[in-house]
Amino acid sequence: MSTHEKKPFNRHALGLALGILIVVGGGTAALAFVAVSSKTVSIDQSRVEAPVVDLSPTQSGTLRALNVSAGQLVPPNTVVAQVGVELIKSTEGGLVLSTTGGVGDTVGAGQPVVEMIDPNALRIVGQVDENKGLSKIKIGDPVTFTVDAFGSATFVGTVDEVSPTSNQSGVVFNISSQRAVQQFDVKARFDTTLYPQFKNGMSARMTVYVQ
Repeated sequence: MSTHEKKPFNRHALGLALGILIVVGGGTAALAFVAVSSKTVSIDQSRVEAPVVDLSPTQSGTLRALNVSAGQLVPPNTVVAQVGVELIKSTEGGLVLSTTGGVGDTVGAGQPVVEMIDPNALRIVGQVDENKGLSKIKIGDPVTFTVDAFGSATFVGTVDEVSPTSNQSGVVFNISSQRAVQQFDVKARFDTTLYPQFKNGMSARMTVYVQ
């Protein structure tokens, strides 16, 4: 064989070369894709979201002051509203998603006046059918994902929660032999400091790399 003859293209070697590619958590946790594996679970129904914190009075009263507006970043322990004589404070710092009502309105006990999220708690949350690879997904599995608002750009994360219960509330009985397929939440964390452009509620697609 001539020294100039080309060697066969080695896809496996390319996979290994591409595999060492992810650093998550600001360099604190390294995830290596040993190869571009066919062992993946795709979750098309995904969103960027964080738990919503409702701030509400313990007693009914008149909304006397509303000190924040949607889109505002609020430090911890900030008075965001006053209902009657009760001061409503932010429990943790976060982003105001929405406010309810206006000054002078009557607010019921437990009725949210301000809704907030902690931007650092944003996750990719996907819904996966129980028969579409749910049993293969484990905490710590590497994840890549796209966010519709940013086209084909690919981002990285890590599975940090698999819901222990389905999204189906209650028990549905069906005389048909065809059982209803249940969906479960899979949550993946990512370094929010690397992706400050993400907003709560954005649509996404997630791929989980399983063992």
